[in-house]
Amino acid sequence: MSPKKESVMAGFKAFLTRGNVIDLAVAVVIGAAFTNIVNSVVKGIINPVVGAFGTKDLESYATCIKDPCTIGADGEMDGIQLQWGLVLSAVLSFLITAAVVYFLMVLPMAKYLARRAAHDKAKEGVQETMEISELEVLKEIRDALVAQRGPDTESGTGSGTGTGGGSGTGTHPTP
Repeated sequence: MSPKKESVMAGFKAFLTRGNVIDLAVAVVIGAAFTNIVNSVVKGIINPVVGAFGTKDLESYATCIKDPCTIGADGEMDGIQLQWGLVLSAVLSFLITAAVVYFLMVLPMAKYLARRAAHDKAKEGVQETMEISELEVLKEIRDALVAQRGPDTESGTGSGTGTGGGSGTGTHPTP
């Protein structure tokens, strides 16, 4: 194989094994199964309930816009029929699907992410407080050491041979 074909095949393999492609494939399969469930709910429950106020099947609602809509002797429809019941059924299927996705997936995930962000923010605040308190403790230790040395080292001009973090301008003995 030429190097170009190997790189194309390697790129294709990387594309297929990338995580988001597999997640997308799973989402499509689950979406197809979910579509069947929603269509069954619409056809088995919603359509009969709506049909209780008119015909038994929501999808059979239609309006004739030219001539009476009757089936002629040749088996074809006379006139032009608008089947708005099919559209209404599809709209109901879409609304049910959108509501289920929003209330069972999007809304809980948004709440979870908001809680997680608040937790992370609180954790950052605790970390910052710990850093500030550590700094305060170090300052207190420095002040205590300066106080132990005596009054001549408080100004920061000592000999620089003691322990501590003073920032004076003293002289340092060389070995």
